[in-house]
Amino acid sequence: MSEPTEDELRGLGEGPERAHGVMDLLRQLHPARFFLDTWRQVDERAISERAKSTAYDFRPFAALAVGAVSLIAIEYLGSSKHLFSILNRLAESDNAALTNLVIAMEDSRFYRLFQFIWWSAWRVLCYFVVPSLLIRTGFRARLRDYGLGLRGAGPHLWIWGICYLPMLAVIIIASSRGDFIRYYPFYEQAQRSWFDLAIWELLYAAQFFALEFFFRGFWLNACKSAMGSQAIFAMVVPYCMIHFGKPWPETAGAIFAGVFLGTLAFRSGSIWIGFLIHESVALSMDVIALYQTGSIPTVWWPN
Repeated sequence: MSEPTEDELRGLGEGPERAHGVMDLLRQLHPARFFLDTWRQVDERAISERAKSTAYDFRPFAALAVGAVSLIAIEYLGSSKHLFSILNRLAESDNAALTNLVIAMEDSRFYRLFQFIWWSAWRVLCYFVVPSLLIRTGFRARLRDYGLGLRGAGPHLWIWGICYLPMLAVIIIASSRGDFIRYYPFYEQAQRSWFDLAIWELLYAAQFFALEFFFRGFWLNACKSAMGSQAIFAMVVPYCMIHFGKPWPETAGAIFAGVFLGTLAFRSGSIWIGFLIHESVALSMDVIALYQTGSIPTVWWPN
């Protein structure tokens, strides 16, 4: 595979030198420019890449197959109920050391936090570690070419602000609802200490990073030469499905979010803006929910 061009390193955006003021930046978000122009450029590049080689492109098959196995692993091994099942089996074993370890974990003040470590670790493993191994050893490519490059993120950082500020207003309004403050943070003991809150937010951020890499870095870039812009819509289907079980507006919204973030990843050549959007919104929801209930931690370590 040839070295990426300057435009590929930067992404498909027009670059900061062509934007003169706020209105010019906002005009870049016009659907015809942000979506259609980006999709057209992705398709043109895909046609050009296919014309340069007659070899079969195995990357979409490999990425989608590995992705499917990763999603299965997360569904059937990556929740706290699976941790409970494993701990119960260990506790019933004849190994005294394992039994004592399980008892110590269950009696620990951090038992609930252990569950979220398990939850986050499986997502990092399946969404980031396994795809990264495939990229490096199977595709023999660089991770920065699969969305981890920073070069294209800077000129598009303003999009994060455009997305985050309206969402912050919505979060502040929604935080007056009882169901909101009961739901966030997911880790119920985050208010117990700054340690609890910090570890939880690191775990939460890690899984957001891994998720963004998996859907908008790994899958999109593995499929773009063969599928062009259609790789975005193929990615959106499983991205929507991982939201099953949540309120239907959030699941439906994942379709639009997936198309937008996928287009942004192609346009910028980077997953970092999408990650910042996800993480800043999630962190704001947790902090505002704690503030509304007067539950901001007051001690560094749980008593």
